[in-house]
Amino acid sequence: MKKYIPNSITCLNLFSGILGVIAAYNAAYEMALLFVMLSAIFDFLDGFMARALKAYSDIGKELDSLSDLISFGLVPGMVAFSLLQPLNVYCMALPYVGFLLTIFSALRLAKFNIDENQKTSFVGLATPANALFWTGFAYTVPADLQNSCVTLILVLLFSYLLVSSFPMFSLKIHSLKWAENKERYIFLIGCVVLLACFQLDAFAIIILWYLIMSLGKVLVEKLKH
Repeated sequence: MKKYIPNSITCLNLFSGILGVIAAYNAAYEMALLFVMLSAIFDFLDGFMARALKAYSDIGKELDSLSDLISFGLVPGMVAFSLLQPLNVYCMALPYVGFLLTIFSALRLAKFNIDENQKTSFVGLATPANALFWTGFAYTVPADLQNSCVTLILVLLFSYLLVSSFPMFSLKIHSLKWAENKERYIFLIGCVVLLACFQLDAFAIIILWYLIMSLGKVLVEKLKH
């Protein structure tokens, strides 16, 4: 019986992602953000329960990736598609560029599944972080300040980041030692401050903060060598 518990939680991730797609399609960006946050919680819990119950399965791994593609791939693609609608006046095909986020999320998930070196850190931007940025961005930036050209550039940038070779730290903490988790603690402190100041408006900023810290760490290490 216990082997069904993690998969049931994964299905909740999938269902929340489906609701997020519907919300994004209807330009209900606050709801889209909340459903992505809920999916992220379920995504954490299914892995946690699988480890706690020792209920690993091949079908669970596949189901997790398929669910993530909807929750963290299709939702941001639909958000970008919605934000790019003003470009219809120039070319009806341009808003569909937003779905590059979905395509590159699928590539990112496929790469992650066959890469055994991403257990404690990530190579490229993780799909949940990408989804949180896009739903947070759409919710935070007022409609009258949204610029479709900027959005188009961001779609291309984040599509690249999803499959890039940039190392990015994960939030998995195996000990409480400061020396081993310095960047994680600094990041989490920054998150707390941003959330306290901006509430839901903080999420896009948090992902940018994460990118700056990850890419800054890479730059510092290159300068050392």
